[in-house]
Amino acid sequence: MAENLLGEYLRARREQVRPQDVGIAVTNHRRVPGLRRDELAMLAGVSTEYYTRLEQGRDRRPSAQVLDAVARALGLDGASTGHLHDLADPAPRRRRAQRRAERVRPSVTQLIASWDHTPAFVQGRHLDVLAANRLAVALSPLFTPGTNLLRTVLLEPGTSGSPAELEATAADLVAVLRSAAGPDVDDPRLAELVGDLSVRSDLFRRLWARHDVRRHPGGGVYRVQHPQVGDLELRYDKFAVADADDQVLVVYQAEPGSRSAESLALLSTIAGAAAAGPRSGHRGGQASDPATARSE
Repeated sequence: MAENLLGEYLRARREQVRPQDVGIAVTNHRRVPGLRRDELAMLAGVSTEYYTRLEQGRDRRPSAQVLDAVARALGLDGASTGHLHDLADPAPRRRRAQRRAERVRPSVTQLIASWDHTPAFVQGRHLDVLAANRLAVALSPLFTPGTNLLRTVLLEPGTSGSPAELEATAADLVAVLRSAAGPDVDDPRLAELVGDLSVRSDLFRRLWARHDVRRHPGGGVYRVQHPQVGDLELRYDKFAVADADDQVLVVYQAEPGSRSAESLALLSTIAGAAAAGPRSGHRGGQASDPATARSE
């Protein structure tokens, strides 16, 4: 979380570019991983002295053209190039008021609670589950409101399958967190999360040091072996919640007519029966909905 964020990012990305992948012959033992500064400067069309000043934080005002040239030399994609520009020209800092806990609009909570057959939850900018409906919680305890997705994946064994699946999932989440954070190093919630995971997880320290950046994927496939209904393969889509400080609504659905659709319908029935519980002898005896239980 040091102040030379641009330099840290450039150095981390430079160390991940193999010389042979950019046409530089490797003829002897190299003392540094990835590209040397002079090699990257050559590829970007700038002087080694200038690039060194840039990486060391002694030049804080690079032009957009120079940043684009460096991004091309590093092979950065659109999200990573945008992150590079943000680090070079961050928004002016203002005295930060105490950040309030992230809250989900009651109308959004009510909406997802009404979806008895569609798992859905709302994710905050730091990968916290802010609200979830009953079926999402039944699908996986990972989606319980109050859970931090990244912390749970890293620190609770068995939530992400094999070690390879764990690393791939964690790498995606860390890159999304980097993208959401941008140059906002004063965010106390981010500092707390990064500090805690840096102490407790070797994998997190390694992934965070890579400075990978990735925007939220618009959708994908979620596979889970559920203890009650068996294997499920669901499609998910993510939607930005307007005027909600980077909140994302995540919605899951099964292919109509598929085995997964049958299993999801069965899970919905089980979750509904569990929520109803034993008859209490008076009206209003049902359990509260997980969507509202911990979203405040």
